[in-house]
Amino acid sequence: MKHDNLTFKLLTNDNIREIVVLGQQLHQKLTLKQVEEYQNQMFEFSTYNCFGLFLNDQLIGISSGWITIRLYSGKQFEVDNVIINSSDQSKGYGKKFFEFIENWAKQNGCKTIELNTYVKNSRSHKFYYNIGYSIIGFHFWKHLRGGD
Repeated sequence: MKHDNLTFKLLTNDNIREIVVLGQQLHQKLTLKQVEEYQNQMFEFSTYNCFGLFLNDQLIGISSGWITIRLYSGKQFEVDNVIINSSDQSKGYGKKFFEFIENWAKQNGCKTIELNTYVKNSRSHKFYYNIGYSIIGFHFWKHLRGGD
């Protein structure tokens, strides 16, 4: 799909080097090698999809997620790992990216989209509110020692 000089594409392992660089911007505590290892593992899941946002054929944004089925929502797309290159943020690209992701989810039979965002990431909260998302619950997390 094209919009002005933006292009949206499904990404594969062939794009791993570009994905990893942006992925590390979101998860700076991880090394490039760790991001690559996790990304390769994600691509192994059959319901996993990774999207790229290109500006003039340069990758400036990634997002990924899984198609799941939930009792409370039916078939849904769970968005994860959303990042727009830091130098390209606040230019309206994120909104266009989510329009693409939402259209893709509809075309793939999803009734809803769900995502998590960090509590301290207030910029993302404002962004998601502005494009029509609402908070429906809390996301709980527990690190399992020895589970790595």
